[in-house]
Amino acid sequence: MDSAAPALNGTLATGPVVGLLRHLLTAVDWLSGHWWLLIVVAVGAAAAGEAVVRRYAARASSQRVALELVASRHFEPSMEEIFRHGLQLVRASAAVPWWAPRRARTVQVRLRADGSSPLRYRIEAPASSERLLRVGPFGPDVTVTAAEPIADKPRTHTVRAEFVLRGRPVTPLREVPLEPDPLQPLVDAVSDLNAELGDLAEIRLDIQQAPRWALRLRRRQLLAGAHQAARVEAQRSARWMRHGGPDSVLAHLREQLTDRTSAGAASSRRLFVPPTPRRVNEIESLGKLADDADDQLVRVQLLVVCEADKEGRAQGRLAQVHAALDVFGGRSRWALRGWRLGPWRVGADHWLYRSRFERRWDLGHCQPPRTNWVRMQELTGLLKPPTVHCRLPLLVSDLPSFAFGDPQLLLQGAYRRPDGRERLVATYADETFFEVGVGKAGGGKTERALAQAIGWAHAGGGLMFIDPHRDSWPRAARFLAHDDLMDRIMLVDLNGLGRTPKVSSWNPIGMQHGQAPHEVVEAVSDAYASVLGWDDATAPRAITILTAALAVLVAVNITACQAGRPQDQATLFHVRALITDPAFRSDALAVAADGIDEETRSWWQTVFPTLPPDACAVVLNPMVRLSANPVTRAFLGQPVGVYDIRAAMDSRRVLWVCPGGSGPTDRLLTALLARDLLRAVRSRRDLPEDERVPFRPYFDELITLTGSAPETIAAMFEDFRKYKVHVHGMTQLLARLPSPVRLSLMQNASTLATTAGSVSAIEPVTAEWGGDPSPERVATMERFSHYMSMNVRGRRVGPVKVRGPHLDRVFAAQARPKEVPDLERAALAAAGARPLTELTEHAAKQIGRVTAFLTEHAPARVQQSKGYE
Repeated sequence: MDSAAPALNGTLATGPVVGLLRHLLTAVDWLSGHWWLLIVVAVGAAAAGEAVVRRYAARASSQRVALELVASRHFEPSMEEIFRHGLQLVRASAAVPWWAPRRARTVQVRLRADGSSPLRYRIEAPASSERLLRVGPFGPDVTVTAAEPIADKPRTHTVRAEFVLRGRPVTPLREVPLEPDPLQPLVDAVSDLNAELGDLAEIRLDIQQAPRWALRLRRRQLLAGAHQAARVEAQRSARWMRHGGPDSVLAHLREQLTDRTSAGAASSRRLFVPPTPRRVNEIESLGKLADDADDQLVRVQLLVVCEADKEGRAQGRLAQVHAALDVFGGRSRWALRGWRLGPWRVGADHWLYRSRFERRWDLGHCQPPRTNWVRMQELTGLLKPPTVHCRLPLLVSDLPSFAFGDPQLLLQGAYRRPDGRERLVATYADETFFEVGVGKAGGGKTERALAQAIGWAHAGGGLMFIDPHRDSWPRAARFLAHDDLMDRIMLVDLNGLGRTPKVSSWNPIGMQHGQAPHEVVEAVSDAYASVLGWDDATAPRAITILTAALAVLVAVNITACQAGRPQDQATLFHVRALITDPAFRSDALAVAADGIDEETRSWWQTVFPTLPPDACAVVLNPMVRLSANPVTRAFLGQPVGVYDIRAAMDSRRVLWVCPGGSGPTDRLLTALLARDLLRAVRSRRDLPEDERVPFRPYFDELITLTGSAPETIAAMFEDFRKYKVHVHGMTQLLARLPSPVRLSLMQNASTLATTAGSVSAIEPVTAEWGGDPSPERVATMERFSHYMSMNVRGRRVGPVKVRGPHLDRVFAAQARPKEVPDLERAALAAAGARPLTELTEHAAKQIGRVTAFLTEHAPARVQQSKGYE
């Protein structure tokens, strides 16, 4: 019984095991006959798992935020700031729900060029990381705003590409310096992008925090590969030693068979030892994966899409982007993923991989190849917007292209694009308040102003071009000789050229247009004071005499206009009669009794008689000089002048004014015109803002103009913007302008331009640009080239180099040389120009008409005043 018990127990113990083995064998046998079912189940489980992962990944990707980073022109980050920004991105990639799959745990950097800007920089990250990313390390030099969703229109041609790291997996990319900007090659690659042809290029860099288990597994794989390589090398050495080396077995046998009896022969018995595998250097084998700072190690995915409506442009753009990425290449480089077979390439654009690429592109999923491991330092160039060291091209969105006849645009010059082609650029008229052009004589500043004025005139705008030298009118006339312009153009030529010169007329104190009397008196007296250097400290008596005389004559002219006799108005030349002729003065005071205040009347009655005989000489001397010049006497000696700058503004006239020169008399006349312009512009306050028609005065040779009226010109640059009058000034030297004018110019200039010149003359302009470009660089520019800064949509553009517009090239289609005589006749007729001799005779006889009017109205006034008493 005792011996049978163990046997029974063994039988009982082995029975279940045998049965289990039998069932297993049966199952294996059944599966061997139905192996396909196992594959179907495995594939089904994998597909179901992938579907679940995709669903949850899409759900997580829908909860993302897009931020756009816009850098200022002075953005210059340090390596540390860029590195900190990279760490923020890595931290943001993990800010997802716990259930989010690995492919959805990513931050995407989007570099996009679509014609709206040279290179837009956007970040898409989990929504919960928005606060983290908004407070970045770049400070106020980078503006972070919520980005609107981008809806691209479908293009005809699309090219896709995915880039992977090639080379040794553990070697880093090239360390690219920050100056010049690492993004410069990418910016250059998209600089000739043409939005009108549907060109689009976008680069998406997905950054994903590396899971620690994946990193450890990758390190083990690399170490295992290094050990395997060492063993293979040792085996190769052993084979070589066995078969052919000096320490091989065959070498030993040969030595044994040689003649040992030879003299001096010695037996050399060597021990054959197989080589052992070399020791693996972990730091060298792991490379950039050996560092303990795992947070700085990320996995990246680099996708590129280029689109266009014209065949071949998208493929060419992708080739340019690929070449731009070579700047990061070193022992490791970015290469296209896929393989090539002759003329065929199988990559992201192939139908085998296109759906996977589109899914990652549309949903922002990151599924990089196993070789795309990088450290933050390798991505420095892609972790920031373009910096101050990046040369950005000017796109149409930055600086619009000039369109002939468009009233919203002002021509500025020809900008050469990176592809070598030129386009005419412009600024918006409603943003170009004041312009300053600096440069040496013959540099092209006047030609540029003429081109702008001609384009503005053809667009229906009003302007006034003041040229003391008259060279601009013959140059511009052939491009203005159009039927639709002739009725708007007026020519006021005070040079008196030709056998029978014709001159327009203007009465600075004429009141037929209903001006405010005190404004007229103030404008004329201030003009005199400005030219002659009068002020309340040096010439108070002269200012008082002139102001009192003008007040009386203006009151007389008001009476003449009210009586319906504007042809009997007094002019500036009648100040002499008012001061020196007692009878004329008595009648004038009687007629002007209701038009002057009691203080002025009392001054004439009590103070003027006590003045010494020579007290009025300082006032009469300028009048005598004006009267001695037949042109100025004819121009200023008419009772009813045709020249009316306020009417020219409101009716969009194109007014060309050519003073006779730059002498003392001409400076006084120019000062009168400038002060009248200031008065007329300020008088527009009686119009609602939306009814004020834009008007553009162009001042050639500011040095000449400001020498006669510095405070007036300065006031123009300070006040005119409110009344929609925008001044354009040209000068050779800023330093020669009076200080008030220079300060007002530089403070309020919307456009600042300079041609080549001396370094000392250019320095004040380049100083406004922070010394970039340098004065030496600007001084060596070719002729007709300009550096300029402009205001476009509220921000400064430039300084950028442009070629000045040449009239014969830009407006060749508008040239009408045969119609120039007709234009000149029409322009003189519109300005009311008459022969100089006729106007001179009329001016000489005007004193008689004014005296007769005063004599006729003075007794009635005196009798009426006696009746009141």
